[in-house]
Amino acid sequence: MNTKLIVVACLLFLCAACGKNEDDSESANVATPVVVYSARAEQLIKPIFDAYTAATGVPIRYVTDSEQPLIQKLKAEGATTSADLLLTVDAGNLWYAADQDVLRPTYSEILDANIPLHLRDPDNAWFAMSVRARTIVYDTRLLKADDLLGYADLADEKWRGKLCLRTSAKVYNQSLVAMLISELGERETEIIVRGWVANLATEVFSNDTKLIQAIEAGQCQVGIVNTYYFGRLQKENADIPVAIYWPSAKTGGVHVNVSGAGVTRHAKNPDGAKALLEWMSQEAAQKLLGGDNMEYPANPAITPHPMVEGWGTFEASAMNVAQAGFYQADAVKLMDRAGYR
Repeated sequence: MNTKLIVVACLLFLCAACGKNEDDSESANVATPVVVYSARAEQLIKPIFDAYTAATGVPIRYVTDSEQPLIQKLKAEGATTSADLLLTVDAGNLWYAADQDVLRPTYSEILDANIPLHLRDPDNAWFAMSVRARTIVYDTRLLKADDLLGYADLADEKWRGKLCLRTSAKVYNQSLVAMLISELGERETEIIVRGWVANLATEVFSNDTKLIQAIEAGQCQVGIVNTYYFGRLQKENADIPVAIYWPSAKTGGVHVNVSGAGVTRHAKNPDGAKALLEWMSQEAAQKLLGGDNMEYPANPAITPHPMVEGWGTFEASAMNVAQAGFYQADAVKLMDRAGYR
């Protein structure tokens, strides 16, 4: 009888051990999540994160907020942060994040192959994930492309009372002026900005959509916008009497900016964050990142959205977009001196 009890006890012990090992095995197979702090809107990033999880089985957890609060949050949290990756818009913001030491260098042959040098941090702290061109738009009822030359030309007196601009408070214009400072120097850039202010047809606008609508309404004839704002309105009205003009390389080329991402300094899952970055630089994610938001892929091998492709090709400024951050404080002061509000 004692022998039977001993045998039963052993069997129960073995079964329990087997069950424990099976549970442990299943637990070990659960992928470690990647935690992302994102300044991009949820409706733009969730499809990308869902696609990554579907392709790899790796869950993505994310927090969304404006770029500066997220950078300050990373600084305040320090080594206690849960964030593995920072995803934000504008090269100036990315430069600032790197300057504040909340990002770490990432070395990857995949990223080296997919993201051009001028679209990433010189020290590999961040990489562009999509490109947005900030260029000139004009009223096709009154102007032809041949009437335009470039950003500096918009300071010419011939545009007096014909120019619309978005507020200087927006980082996109701060980055544009910063890039002009890098290219032309502060003195010449200030002359240009003062010329823009003198040529304004109306008060500055709070966003690019209102600016384009002002051209459509006949309030002004020309302005500077991010192309995806034009794309959104063109989707609604294919016959909108506004067109894009691409400044040539002779006048410095087209100013481009980026959305981008970098692995955080105190990432708990840096390998997972790097893998996500690499995946986002490849075709499936690049098409999603540009997609409905009408941006350009950062990977030059990927074809943009058909409507975006229909706007034609352009010669982008070859300057590293990190310069937008390096000169951004100078740009803000310059615009204030020039009366650009």
